[in-house]
Amino acid sequence: MMNGKRVIRSIFLIFFAISALPAVAQQKILKGIVKDGHSDEMVPFASIQFKKSSFGKLTDSAGNFSFVLTHWPSDTLVVSYVGFDDKLVFIDTTQKSINLIISMDRGKSPGEVVVKGRINRGLMLWKKIVKNKPQNNRTKFDNFSYELYNKLQIDINKVNKDKLQKGILPPKAFKFILENIDTSSEANPILPVYLTETISDYFYQQSPKKTKEIIKGNKTIGISNESFSKFLGGMYQNINVYNNYIPVFDLKFVSPISDGGDAFYTYKVPDTQFVAGKRYFHFVFYPKHKGENTFQGDAWIEDTSFAVQKMNLQLSPSANVNFIEKLSLVQEYQLVNDSIWFLSKDKFIADFALLGKKSINFIGRKTTTYKNVKVNEPEVDHVLSGETLKESVVMSKNASGQTDEYWKLNRHEELNTNEQKIYATVDTLLKMPAFKRWKERLYFIGTGYKNIGNYEIGPWFNWVSGNIYEGLRLRFDLGTNVKFSRKIYLHGYLAYGFTDNNFKGMFETKYMFSRNPRSYVHLIVKNDIDYGQTYYDEIGYDNIFALAIRKNQVPVKLLQIQEVELNLYKEWRNGFSVKGTAHRMVYNPLINLPTKEEIAAPASGEIFNSFELSLRLRFAYLERYLETSFNRTNLGSDYPIGEIRIVKGIPGFLKSAYSYTKVGINISDWASIPPVGSIYYSVYAGKTFGTVPYMFLNIAPGNEIYYYNKYAFNLMNRYEYITDQYAGLIFEHNIGNGIFRLIPPTRILKFRQFWNFKMLVGSLSQENKTLNFVDGHPFVDLSGKTYMELGTGVDNIFRFFRLDFVWRVLPTPLPPEGYKRFGVFVSFRIGF
Repeated sequence: MMNGKRVIRSIFLIFFAISALPAVAQQKILKGIVKDGHSDEMVPFASIQFKKSSFGKLTDSAGNFSFVLTHWPSDTLVVSYVGFDDKLVFIDTTQKSINLIISMDRGKSPGEVVVKGRINRGLMLWKKIVKNKPQNNRTKFDNFSYELYNKLQIDINKVNKDKLQKGILPPKAFKFILENIDTSSEANPILPVYLTETISDYFYQQSPKKTKEIIKGNKTIGISNESFSKFLGGMYQNINVYNNYIPVFDLKFVSPISDGGDAFYTYKVPDTQFVAGKRYFHFVFYPKHKGENTFQGDAWIEDTSFAVQKMNLQLSPSANVNFIEKLSLVQEYQLVNDSIWFLSKDKFIADFALLGKKSINFIGRKTTTYKNVKVNEPEVDHVLSGETLKESVVMSKNASGQTDEYWKLNRHEELNTNEQKIYATVDTLLKMPAFKRWKERLYFIGTGYKNIGNYEIGPWFNWVSGNIYEGLRLRFDLGTNVKFSRKIYLHGYLAYGFTDNNFKGMFETKYMFSRNPRSYVHLIVKNDIDYGQTYYDEIGYDNIFALAIRKNQVPVKLLQIQEVELNLYKEWRNGFSVKGTAHRMVYNPLINLPTKEEIAAPASGEIFNSFELSLRLRFAYLERYLETSFNRTNLGSDYPIGEIRIVKGIPGFLKSAYSYTKVGINISDWASIPPVGSIYYSVYAGKTFGTVPYMFLNIAPGNEIYYYNKYAFNLMNRYEYITDQYAGLIFEHNIGNGIFRLIPPTRILKFRQFWNFKMLVGSLSQENKTLNFVDGHPFVDLSGKTYMELGTGVDNIFRFFRLDFVWRVLPTPLPPEGYKRFGVFVSFRIGF
């Protein structure tokens, strides 16, 4: 009996299995992932719905989804998520197994999300996030350290193969570039062109606050500049969403979890989700007002600590930013020691539309990952104990020479196929004669210089100029480059005026003792026209562009100068520098200035002949530079910069005639003051002890062209005011879009607002008045009065131009004819 039951059971099981076979054979399998089409980040908990059906589900926390079906409910999927446009995806229902990668486009306003309820859960959650920021912000720890991997990639976007093949690039020479175009996206094919990687150890200590980064590996094809490599690490690219303001290039945006964020953002909580037993709030935010520098996006917030687990930020559509079509910033946090949420990954992706949205543009992608996180460890204090600076970046000796094996073992993530191609592509490109010619042409147009073997010529914009005294002026410069020597720099120029029929020229040489910190000796020998105030002039007078923008009816004032100057410069890592100078000057007034015959001769020595010894002390804490072989570009400091200069005129040496002492001091600073823009100020004062001709006194910086000069008084003529004691202030407040954001046309045009004032108080001793004030010449004495200009205008006109309206407020009344109370000036600016 029992055996019979077993037989019946077996027959039943076999029958059931056979009957199920057709069902198994007819199963439909649909798998896929949903990702952000811009940042390439996976989209968790996105809704996947079969169109015109009630069948669907959410992606998991990693953006994955899968369906196992007996039949297709529909041939179209509807994919939706807060802040993205809904996506319709066609399904080929003839297939039994389908794998999809669905890219979502940002666009739908988070404000379109409807959240029912009388209580504003979003605002309540924001308050709890802000309340818990001190506990969740990583800067709360006594110290921490981690290993940082930074990868920066640049791609050319919207590449048109046909146009490239028809002449933009020589087809034969650049054929291999066309083969590397990634056409996986038919709408926007891209060409990867640049990749750099950095691996470093980063250390942070709270009290006293210190940070140090040791760059262990740096891989960049074509660039071997150490100062540039330092900016690719983590020190200068540290973004913290817990801070009230988040830097976007040279602008600062209000963080959605800023202490005052409710004045700038609207918050919502559409849903909550559970991941690995923890509950997370979906925190959605978008700007309250158009035109403000804010983000839109979302975040996932842990429900107990109210810490950020992941945050996605995108520029709000009306943000006042130049050259950026899209921008995404993503930060992810992971648990350390089961209780601390610490940054694990951040990504920064920006689409640069330099010439318009429809033209070829660039995509910059920065991905940073963090490993081996240590918090409150004694070894971190030990590493920082010997550091005297608040911030330091150190390049290991072999950082730029690490092998391919090193990178394979130490990269935090493998390079994808496109990234692997970049190194080979760029290396091949740099070796090609055709590319070198293109590179040299662009360099020549942009910088004015052209390298020819071991030498360079230029700048080209000094080749042709002119003035009333010289007439047409031609000039040719020749200098050495690093191929000639990495320590010795030689440069000179020869100029000729076709009206005065005279040659002029200059020669200089510099020997670099060291580059970091910098020290050198510099010799200059010159015989030329003195255009004056070269420290202040942004465009200069010996320049082709100055010919067309000179003010009308303002007399040209020129001197000839013969000078020999020897400088010895030394700086230290703490920002302190010393510059000692020996300087001999012999002047000869040429036009519209008091001549040798009109100024009383000195008791001994040669008139207008002076020999000076000077000392300049400067302190610029943590000032940053982009170094080149012999020069460098100042990138500013987060702290005020102070300078003291002492000059002593010594008579009797090389026929010098004058004894005097000059003392000057200057303090300047640029500071960001979000959300109301930035300010710049310069406070200065000085005094000259002694009786000397006008060229050795302080000549207030005037401007005689219609190109605005932020360092000069733009309604003051050159040589208008001379002083032997003075004090002044330059102040400018760049507000940003200001009132222009309230007016739709100017908001769309991204105009920006600013205002400024400049003032000078000065006087001249009776002895110096008697010596220098000659009838028929332009000098004016302030006599203790105040000169003041007020200005405002429109910045960011067509992204490049600025228009200044300037009023000369003091002193009153105006001096004699030739002076104006109001002026309009133009200038050229490039900035985000």
